[in-house]
Amino acid sequence: MALTERQNEILKILKDHKKADVSTLAKDLYVSEATIRRDLAEMQSMGLIERSHGGALLPENAEEISLFFRMEKNANEKERAATKALLHIPSFKSVFIDSSSTALALAERLDLNFKTVVTNSLPTALQLSKKPNLNLILLGGSVHFNTNSATGSWTTRQLEDFSLDLMIASCAAVIDGGAYERSLDQKEIKRVAFQRCKKRVLLIDHTKFGAYGTYRMCTLDEYDLVVTDVPPPDGADAGNVKWIY
Repeated sequence: MALTERQNEILKILKDHKKADVSTLAKDLYVSEATIRRDLAEMQSMGLIERSHGGALLPENAEEISLFFRMEKNANEKERAATKALLHIPSFKSVFIDSSSTALALAERLDLNFKTVVTNSLPTALQLSKKPNLNLILLGGSVHFNTNSATGSWTTRQLEDFSLDLMIASCAAVIDGGAYERSLDQKEIKRVAFQRCKKRVLLIDHTKFGAYGTYRMCTLDEYDLVVTDVPPPDGADAGNVKWIY
């Protein structure tokens, strides 16, 4: 489900003020309170907000958007990026797959027979558990309700015990030739995975070029391959990036 223009306005107001009541939102957006309540109910189901008495507020980890919302948003673009990546994935016997919806789109298409898959994503583990002949390892840790992924110091310590052939990941944003995340926890998980994998593939759709992120993971040219659904915009390539689009 995509956000409506009004719901995007509500989200902007909450990001500025952290909380808002129904009556104020209705007046500011020139709609009825019943309409605002319906909007807030939908946004809560996406994991974007929390309801409060008479209004709404942003959850503590509001920087991380619900995985189920991300799976729906730009679904066609993610599918195209995943399809393009299939032809260029290097040979592997073991792989780390991050908690991104784009990586999940690719994971569902990969031939994983007799391979080892390590992930911190509950939805990815659930989907891949349906495949036979697969050695699937789900990392433990603190599970966020928005991302449905395990993160934290215990998760990173578990990852340090692996030596893997391949990393398949996405990022929250591409800024000045770098891959950025919106939370420090996600950045740390990917930093450790980056170190423990011999080859790294980054999957992004075009919306990442106009997005925001706070924590810099690495430069794009540190990845062995960067796959996107469209040609990157001018200025996105700050180094010798191997693009597939």
